[in-house]
Amino acid sequence: MSRCDRMVDVGRRKFLGGAGLAAAGAAASTIVSTQAKAAPPAARVDYPSNRLANVGDLKLNEPVNVSYPDGDAPGVLLKLGKKVPGGVGADGDIVGFSIVCPHKGFPLSYNAADKTMNCPGHYSRFDCEAGGRQVWGQATQNLPQYVLRVDDKGDIYAEGVDELLYGRLSNVL
Repeated sequence: MSRCDRMVDVGRRKFLGGAGLAAAGAAASTIVSTQAKAAPPAARVDYPSNRLANVGDLKLNEPVNVSYPDGDAPGVLLKLGKKVPGGVGADGDIVGFSIVCPHKGFPLSYNAADKTMNCPGHYSRFDCEAGGRQVWGQATQNLPQYVLRVDDKGDIYAEGVDELLYGRLSNVL
């Protein structure tokens, strides 16, 4: 066997060994990505229950200003007119959000025409009908949405937040 034939043989062995290693890596990454997809969404933070308003206080597509979980956290309640993720009430259409942009803390304004919260600072936009999902701009997280419940008198209570509030290191009072 000539020197050249041995080089080709060593090359084949290395190639097959590398291909096996690559296949094992691909299989492992598939398992990890499948497990990551099955993981639950961001952890909800439970705050003390706080009455924010009554269902009778809400008008279709008009924000009602609230603060939750404390006076330093401005937000709004909205009655959107159709069932939405996280919505409560008889029609599942009442939601609440922080109105501080998670990017740089600018105050957000509600656009009734397309049911979005909009930031005047860097133009981030958040879809209120999709749980506050960011649809445009510089923000790197969705808009914090309140976990709400409605009692038998129509009072609306907030009991938690699903994202980190801007300017806080953690969602702990």
